[in-house]
Amino acid sequence: MKFTVSRETILKPLQLVTGVVERKQTLAVLANVLIVLEGEQLSLTGTDLEVEIVGRIVVDQAIEQGEITVPAKKFLDICKALPDGSMIEFILDGQKVIVKSGRSRFSLSSLPSEEFPEVKQKDDDLSFICEQKEIKRLIDRTAFAMAMQDVRYYLNGMLWELRSDALRMVSTDGHRLAMCTRPININITDPIQAILPRKGVIELSRLMNDSDESVQIVMGSSHIRAITEEYTFTSKLVDGKFPDYERVLPVGGDKVIIGNRAELKQAFARTAILSNEKYRGVRLLVESNLLTIVANNPEQEEAEEQVVVEYENDTLEVGFNVSYLQDVANVITTEKIKFTLIDSNSSARIEEGDNADSVYVVMPMRL
Repeated sequence: MKFTVSRETILKPLQLVTGVVERKQTLAVLANVLIVLEGEQLSLTGTDLEVEIVGRIVVDQAIEQGEITVPAKKFLDICKALPDGSMIEFILDGQKVIVKSGRSRFSLSSLPSEEFPEVKQKDDDLSFICEQKEIKRLIDRTAFAMAMQDVRYYLNGMLWELRSDALRMVSTDGHRLAMCTRPININITDPIQAILPRKGVIELSRLMNDSDESVQIVMGSSHIRAITEEYTFTSKLVDGKFPDYERVLPVGGDKVIIGNRAELKQAFARTAILSNEKYRGVRLLVESNLLTIVANNPEQEEAEEQVVVEYENDTLEVGFNVSYLQDVANVITTEKIKFTLIDSNSSARIEEGDNADSVYVVMPMRL
């Protein structure tokens, strides 16, 4: 096996593929990246048995076909340390891999490609094609609400729900919920659900961009796959049932607050400074066209902000975790932000002022 490739061509896919490789591995080969040369196409594969990414590039010179695995992090560090514009010569010599560039020469250990695990694909998988920017938007709008290390393991991931002509993503940690729905071209009768684990969500988000380029999504019973010209991403699904999220969406609230997103975002950031470090609670007091945000902490310190809003209803006071409100204000992009409440003990339904593809729910706090 022998080929030549420019540093710039191989660096980005190698970084993305190495991103899924875990440092501490039970199998030695899982610390390696699989390198396969077929014709002039070079594929790089990394996996931790849960998530797999394959990156594809065209080499400058393909001299001898073959496949081998090399230590992922060491190979990446070598490529990163080489100067810009350098050419890399890759040679398999017995059990060693020689990497040459200019006056630099590195000899790396290797393991045979047969030891590298492979994710099988089934015939009954459901497939559809959409623009990458749609997947990117769905993930960006909802990923922040995933649980981190919840014992309810199905919350440590994101629900993908396929409906007729729509893809919806939902995440929740039990205290808040984020939901985004985008139109896609798919015709199914019954909704199909799958839970993508947290690591899979993060890695797929890195691969997607805001372009009109297409991505093929393949959903199976145990795996989800995303295929572009440059990458193939595969992730195991979480084996569990996602809670009935539609039951927690507040309906029928008549107390509607509409405010300027930028002003509210700044007010939340300033009051958060003096909120309780552990519970992060703030009180929202809303009366005719005026919202007052108050934060206290155990040191008897207090912050108060007043923001002019559109509100024509009874005076209402309710407590929230300010971090949750900030997270929503950070992902919403419209000028206006809309809060809908039923009473001081109900969850807040938060939406954009003029675009209804995203809905957020934040539970109240007792302060």
